[in-house]
Amino acid sequence: PAAPLAFTMLQLTRVYKGNSMFRGNASLNGQLSHVLEGNNVTQVIPLESPDAWARRQDEVIAYLENFRGLVTLFNKERPTDFTHHLCCHLGCRLYPNGTAQSFYEVTLNRTAFLSFHVPSATWERRWPGELPVAAFAQQQLMKYPTTTQDLQYFLNTTCVSLLQAQSARTGPVSGRSRTPLVLGLVLGSLGLLGMALGIFLCTGGSC
Repeated sequence: PAAPLAFTMLQLTRVYKGNSMFRGNASLNGQLSHVLEGNNVTQVIPLESPDAWARRQDEVIAYLENFRGLVTLFNKERPTDFTHHLCCHLGCRLYPNGTAQSFYEVTLNRTAFLSFHVPSATWERRWPGELPVAAFAQQQLMKYPTTTQDLQYFLNTTCVSLLQAQSARTGPVSGRSRTPLVLGLVLGSLGLLGMALGIFLCTGGSC
């Protein structure tokens, strides 16, 4: 059977002594489309016009700077001497029969931490056993439309629509597309905010 079309994003965040480092990428149907390194996000495939892409870059950079500042503030209040690794893996797949599947999975220090149940727009804990940090992060993520309804819409509608448009074309990805792919990077970063709250507010204390 034919392989499904896919749009996937991978975002890695390393936090150590109040410092945050970011890496990540996005790919459309196996083709690298975006790269995130530090505070620099670039589009490898020209999927957005220069003006639209400049605005999108500013949005991502502004969020990453805010996130970095928040982590620094938390570390001053509750210093930690060990490293945390957060990984967000999200995207969607479109199968030849027209059905689609979307996903958002998070690991903390290489262990399953949280996942987003797209049909119900709810965050679910995946950590093996009880962990106050996981419960607190889940609670924080469920508070905001950006990390529930907006994320659901991106995965179910924006992402799938992109693949449907791609399946209707032949040949390489068209440069005429104006779908804001990097919006997923912004939403992925916002998802990290709730986890940062959980990690830094719960470390060394009670939630």
